Amino acid sequence: MSKKSLAALLGAALVQIVPIAAHADAPVSNRASLKSDLCYQVATDRFFDGNTANNNPAKSPGLYDSGKSNWKMYWGGDFAGINQKLDYLKGMGVTSIWISPHVDNVDGLVTYGGVANTGYHGYWARDFRVTEEHFGTLAEFDALIAAAHAKGIKIVMDWAPNHTSPADESNPGFAGNGRLYHNGTLMGGLTGDTNGYFHHNGGITNWDDRYQTQYLNLADLADLNQHHPTIDAYLKDAADYWMNRGVDGVRVDAVKHMTAGWQRSMADRFQANKDTFLFGEWYLGSKTDPLYEDSVRFANESGISVLDFYLNIAMRETFGSTGTMQNLDAAISKTASDYRYPENLITFIDNHDMSRFLTLHNNNTRLHQALAFMLTVRGTPCVYYGTEQYLHNDTSGGGDPYNRPMMPGFSTTTTAYQVLNKLSSLRQDQPALAWGTHQQRWINNDVYVYERRYFNDVVLVAINKGASGQSLTGLHTALPAGSYSDKLTGLLGAGSISVSAGTGGNNPVAAFTLGAGQVGVWSYRAAEPSAPTIGSVGPTVTRAGQKITVEGRGFGTTAGTVKVNGVNATTVSWSPNRIVATVPATAAGTRAVTVTTSGGVSNGYSVNVLTGAQIPVKFTVNNASPTAWGDHIYLTGSVFELGNWSTSRTVAIGPMLAPNYPNWFTTVALPACTTVQFKFIKITSGGGVTWENGANHTYAVPCSGVGSTTVNWQY
Repeated sequence: MSKKSLAALLGAALVQIVPIAAHADAPVSNRASLKSDLCYQVATDRFFDGNTANNNPAKSPGLYDSGKSNWKMYWGGDFAGINQKLDYLKGMGVTSIWISPHVDNVDGLVTYGGVANTGYHGYWARDFRVTEEHFGTLAEFDALIAAAHAKGIKIVMDWAPNHTSPADESNPGFAGNGRLYHNGTLMGGLTGDTNGYFHHNGGITNWDDRYQTQYLNLADLADLNQHHPTIDAYLKDAADYWMNRGVDGVRVDAVKHMTAGWQRSMADRFQANKDTFLFGEWYLGSKTDPLYEDSVRFANESGISVLDFYLNIAMRETFGSTGTMQNLDAAISKTASDYRYPENLITFIDNHDMSRFLTLHNNNTRLHQALAFMLTVRGTPCVYYGTEQYLHNDTSGGGDPYNRPMMPGFSTTTTAYQVLNKLSSLRQDQPALAWGTHQQRWINNDVYVYERRYFNDVVLVAINKGASGQSLTGLHTALPAGSYSDKLTGLLGAGSISVSAGTGGNNPVAAFTLGAGQVGVWSYRAAEPSAPTIGSVGPTVTRAGQKITVEGRGFGTTAGTVKVNGVNATTVSWSPNRIVATVPATAAGTRAVTVTTSGGVSNGYSVNVLTGAQIPVKFTVNNASPTAWGDHIYLTGSVFELGNWSTSRTVAIGPMLAPNYPNWFTTVALPACTTVQFKFIKITSGGGVTWENGANHTYAVPCSGVGSTTVNWQY
């Protein structure tokens, strides 16, 4: 097919991607936030075989292993299987299910790493507009969403826009050549990519290099060029298609490996279509990862929260090894200081990319402690499938693929299942767990007592990971005077506590012994306050005309006023604990949301208000000012999205990338149809700032698609 006819065909196909009526959008609890949720990550192929007819589909035969001995083959799990186990999940307290990437994957065996592989995991996309036939039909996908919604459960799709499948540019036949299809129509592959749909820079060798992580390929996967207008439109339109079928939230794969600017434009597109919660995978190799600060800034500014790898590492060190409780407390304190919205982080003890917790430390008591901690700290807990059944396989250290065994059964009587059930129920009813502050109340190497507090709502948690009991004396709490039974009903060994009256929110707890391995959780939910209080606003990056969901207490049954930056917002719906409103036209920037009722004015909750619809724009400056080691070039300019002329490393756009030094570039999301002014600056390792000379550069941002501009540094 000629390039002209292919382009014409793709253009016609892309035009056909229009919003469709929602198929299964029955009301579920707040889509703009997962703060009260228990998330459950399902590896679809390894959960439950609900429809044996799709095990060996005609489109891609020979990829199924009925004996389940080849860990790289399909084992039969599917949409129908998840659907059939929804009651099991609901009984555990699951309120959102993160499923494997559901789109069509490579159709044949892939000799990859010297071993024959399939795309059973879902991350080797072939066609982003079609379901994977081993997982089920479009009708079965729709049925899963409809059934989940009927039970009040959200479906979170795993979206992987960074790449397609394994490819070798020098060998067009290898692994399918990374070929990309649009609803069955071939768009192109890595070899012979005359359209520029892919990056052609080889594989990553330095995982700490910003340019390599964003523009080189990940594990020989064909790396998509999101800045190409066709790929940009394809990925965003395809995501809209699935959102319009009823998907509630999005987990974005490999956010570290795409530009933050393009991803903010993607997040803006999602929110313009439908209010939803977005979180991404920014992998951190350690707590001293050189790109940790980049991950923090991404979560703070992109509109996409992240999986909390920092706390994950600390939890595995503390509960899975010899780390102290002070190690956990320090991780909570650091992330609370660094992340603007730590309550939006997704917490986890293991997942599909690391050994399971019980491989790390085969001790059910420690697992129960880790789960109790995860469900009572800030952020949304996400449990990897089978954890409640103590699932693990320790072959070769239990990493990929041995961390993905078949679900062994669906018992509802395991201690882990019951712990999840009880603490998920508490999370849904207790604002202190969803939105509250975190305060350490008593600590030593083995015992951690902490308190979550949202105004007058309080939860006190005590965990003893030690081998001997600990007498807790001198413990204080904000729990009001009274007797409190353990919310785990003694499941992990703890009993009731008695609190007497004190002052200043420091009420004495009568001395008690927390036995070896025991966990206790005690809760107080105050009466509905007369004045409004805000605990959450989502999304945290928004703009005029988009919806925000405000959650808190004391809103009353009679609608009051929501304000953004002091400007009245239009109310869409109002209830005592949740308000949906439309963001008004107001100055862009970090702005406070407040609620006013007859009872008073609430606390403020800050969100980032953008100037307008976001367009990804690539900025290049040639022959920039010479830099020494540790110096970088940054971009700053006249709008909020360009830092409002800031010279701060944490506000200006950068550090820019210089694979062709002294030429530097970066991609930033800018307001559509807007003319901006900008300049480049050098910030030295010591913080000194050098501006380029001359008049401000000017750029007219396009009204759609993508943009780019190249200038010379003005000396």
